[in-house]
Amino acid sequence: MPRHERVRSNSGYYHIMIRGNERRVIFCNDDDRIRFMKIIRDKKQDDRFCLQAFCLMGNHVHLMMREGKEDISKVMKRITVSYVHYFNNKYKRAGHLFQGRFKSEVVEEDNYVLALARYIHNNPVKAGIVKRASDYKWSSYNTYIDEENSYSDIIDKHLLLGIFSENKNTAIMEYKKFMNQESNESFIDLEELQEIMSEKEAKELFLKMLLERGLNAETKGSKVPDDLLKDFREKTGFSIRKISSITGINKDTVNRALKHKK
Repeated sequence: MPRHERVRSNSGYYHIMIRGNERRVIFCNDDDRIRFMKIIRDKKQDDRFCLQAFCLMGNHVHLMMREGKEDISKVMKRITVSYVHYFNNKYKRAGHLFQGRFKSEVVEEDNYVLALARYIHNNPVKAGIVKRASDYKWSSYNTYIDEENSYSDIIDKHLLLGIFSENKNTAIMEYKKFMNQESNESFIDLEELQEIMSEKEAKELFLKMLLERGLNAETKGSKVPDDLLKDFREKTGFSIRKISSITGINKDTVNRALKHKK
């Protein structure tokens, strides 16, 4: 089947999403996330692109960026090829890490910019990993609030904050208020692109995660760490009901674990 031509943005801004092949994890630990962000920083040099927002999840990544000296396809190829090389070498694997081409949406209007930033920053909240966007360290949310944040040097904050106010303090205050509002934005996401992981594959994944923690297949209920269930939710995207069915853990217990702050 021929590839559809990618829609070009008049403004140069895009919402980008890349995800693991067959919904598999692309970040096994924080070291992998650190390496991905180092690659972003390295490939950003020479004004190849500007980055406004990011969020690294277990099996996918959301980015909002503007083209610079290179078009978006070349930028994403640089980033993904470098990360795949690192990941495959580290874990002694071969083959595809990401599924197909990256997904993209054009970003043209100010209201779309703000809604997209909120959507990206709230991905971990939606997944039940944290209660607030500010609690998740692998997104650009806190970069807009804290100038000492380790990713302040790679995030272009002027676009978002400038929409709110020319006064920096006012802009940050309005940014925090807007980012924490309830919303029903709809953008490209796993829900519209996913292949469904089979129940057998999910059970095998859960057992593997238990064994990695020194637990066993008989571990049930409250003995299963909250963060393990959160990681399982992030890796599978399953509902609370489905997680309960797969793991044998009561739905209320799963729900409490997913809402519990780390």
